[in-house]
Amino acid sequence: MQLKSISRELALLLLGQIKKNDINKITIESLLSKAIESLTQHWREQLDFCALKLEKANQELLDSELQEDAGLLEKSRNHLKISLIDSENILNSLSESIELPRLLVLFDQSEVRQLALKHVHLVIDQKDKIDNKLDSVMEGWRLKRLPRIDRDILRLAVVDLVNFNTPIAVTCNEAVNLANRYSDEQGRRMINGVLRKLQNSTFKFN
Repeated sequence: MQLKSISRELALLLLGQIKKNDINKITIESLLSKAIESLTQHWREQLDFCALKLEKANQELLDSELQEDAGLLEKSRNHLKISLIDSENILNSLSESIELPRLLVLFDQSEVRQLALKHVHLVIDQKDKIDNKLDSVMEGWRLKRLPRIDRDILRLAVVDLVNFNTPIAVTCNEAVNLANRYSDEQGRRMINGVLRKLQNSTFKFN
């Protein structure tokens, strides 16, 4: 994970927690604290959801065995298999996220902080223009209908393209990586689709 990737991820975690007037007051310690707080809450929710899916799949398996229905048994086994795969993916992502505080310490903290806060500043300051740009390529959808985490991933992608002149391939890859860690399958598909459409549009704000 490179310095820019860490900064971008910290920016994503911060966007849902801080207000514009609080940005200049943030220290590296509070930045790290907020990141850990956000990560903890996110993965607690993901693990709870995972536990519910496993419990439901296991109950379906038990019910199908009692009913001695071969078709239902096979369906329940497949459901349990999918739930186990989802659980593995969540645990792998959790393992990667736990590395974030350690990696932050290893890098130049001042540079990480400055770059993360610059991303946050740009998203907040240009929010209306960014949202209008995204709405213009969503074809029937509105940005406000997406979950907050998906909106912020897309906003950061636009900032990367417009303000940092990041190549589209790199921008898409970084956004997809964030979506894989913090969004769901539907969110990942939506983010992919919107970014593909952005490739054929102009990135400069008027």
